[in-house]
Parts: sequence; C-alpha cells; structure tokens
Amino acid sequence: MKSSLTGNDNYLENFHPGAIHRHARGKTVTELENVQITNMVMNTAQSHFNEDIMTRDPRKHRLVYGGVTASIAIGLAAEDTAENALAELSMDKIRFPASVFHGDTIYAFTEVLAVEDSPDRPDAGIVTFRHWGVNQNQIVVFEGERRVLIKRGSHWQDK
Repeated sequence: MKSSLTGNDNYLENFHPGAIHRHARGKTVTELENVQITNMVMNTAQSHFNEDIMTRDPRKHRLVYGGVTASIAIGLAAEDTAENALAELSMDKIRFPASVFHGDTIYAFTEVLAVEDSPDRPDAGIVTFRHWGVNQNQIVVFEGERRVLIKRGSHWQDK
C-alpha cells in the first residue's frame, strides 16, 4: 500500500542530471530559531547573539548562524529530495556567500548533479544534489552539495 504522504515523482527513477527544482515554500528566519540553535550548539561567536556589539559592526545586526541557514535551505528542499530517502550519505562544498539576518526569507533551489546505482542496494540508488538558497532579494546565501540514498520506485512504490 502506497503512503499518501509520499509523492509519486521523487523516487530514484524520477531524478535526472541537469534538472533544476524551485521548491514550493519559503521560510522567514526568526530570532528565536537563530538564538536558540546558536546557543544549543554552543557557538560562541557574539555576532549571532550580541546585538550591542553588532550595532558597531558594518552589518549593524546579529547574523543568523550558518547552521540555521543550511538547515532551512535543505529542509525546504527535503519535500522534493528526501521523502524517499533511505540515508543521508554526505554533504560537501558548503558555502555562505552572503549574510542572513533575522526577518530574512529563504527560498531553496536544487540541481540534480548525478544519479547512480547503489553498489550494495538493488532497491535504491544515489543522487547527488546541488542545493542553494536565496533571500527575498534573490541574493544567494547558501550553497552546498548533498548525496542521498533514495528508494527505487520499481522496488518500493507499491509497498
């Protein structure tokens, strides 16, 4: 019985190198998310939680921690790239080319870089994605590559 939560177009066979996806939702970054996660991971860079110091910085406001920015961008992409994931294999080439501030809205895009057979899983294959996130002004704020083990529809779709 097929799950009603999983789409029909995000199995291994549906990903093709060169395809680009603009993901449906955007996410506005809140102060709570940034400060809470920054503190939880014990990031001691004051630029993430000391507004007084940042008023004297050319950027004028606290910066959103890169871990929050990456999580939001990849999370936005997950609906289209992870619903049928069996395992997250790697993330690489992570970059934050522009600052993110509280109140910025992030939108995500994905390019399929490669699709390959799994060496030990006939029911799945490996997809390499390039993700990027832009803010409300279309400025790139996140870039990264991600490899995911994804179910083959031919093996899983009717289960």
